[in-house]
Amino acid sequence: MDYRIIPVTPFQQNCTLLRCPDTGATAIVDPGGEPERLTAALAAMHAEPVLILLTHGHLDHVGAAPALAKQLGLPIVGPHADDAFWLDALPQQAQMFGFPPHQAFRPERWLADDAVVTLGHRQLRVLHCPGHTPGHIVLFDAETRLAQVGDVLFAGGIGRSDFPRGNQADLLRSIRERLFPLGDDVRFIPGHGPMSTFGEERRHNPFVAAGA
Repeated sequence: MDYRIIPVTPFQQNCTLLRCPDTGATAIVDPGGEPERLTAALAAMHAEPVLILLTHGHLDHVGAAPALAKQLGLPIVGPHADDAFWLDALPQQAQMFGFPPHQAFRPERWLADDAVVTLGHRQLRVLHCPGHTPGHIVLFDAETRLAQVGDVLFAGGIGRSDFPRGNQADLLRSIRERLFPLGDDVRFIPGHGPMSTFGEERRHNPFVAAGA
């Protein structure tokens, strides 16, 4: 799987363009804002956008999704339905964080645990990983050993769990029982900051390393 990471919004949220190298079919993952930059990047990659994927319902991950969906004629897919209340609360989220006004929306398809998203000749497995939000999902490409983890796990850190319906025990369980068993070699793209591997975090991340 080819990818390009584009940090957007004042939160420097990692929007990722995931591209099937065989067909050019591309998913726009977590387009939090700056849709003009994202469409320019798609053109530079010679990518064919086919869908928008959302890992969870926080504004900095979904803010540009409706505009891009309308402009490019794309379906919005994900997150898990347990994050519906976050998408319904987008107007309040925008006011709280000082963003321009945003309207609530719903995706064309919610994603359940172990669902498969087809992207050209590649497949992304969906893992429901609650804790940061109740409906957070992770996307895993087994062929290239690449995971898109949103705000579940970071290089040297973990997601916040103090938002409404967040839960730290669920978050730690998601990381230790859903992500780490995928293998130490798996590289992951977090919602913010640099990439890492599950092995690096399992050994050294102070929040989830063995014995933490």
